[in-house]
Amino acid sequence: MKPEMVGDAITRLKRAQGQLSGVIAMMEEGEDCAAVLQQLAAVSRALDRAGFKIVASGMRHCNAARENGEEPELTEQELEKLFLALA
Repeated sequence: MKPEMVGDAITRLKRAQGQLSGVIAMMEEGEDCAAVLQQLAAVSRALDRAGFKIVASGMRHCNAARENGEEPELTEQELEKLFLALA
């Protein structure tokens, strides 16, 4: 994948990385359980959004490559495996 295709995903992953560091710090400092869980849920959502962005960008790239004859088509099973990996 080309970096320009996944720039937004990289930004999201870096944000999630910062959020995760914050969650770890909260746990180490004995913060309130509800606050920790709320931040952990935010990290999870950020990772999901980044993953969907990467899959969408990758599929767009792969489709264009296939149309240009540069790459063989993905099978239905391969596409299903990609989506299930995010679930």
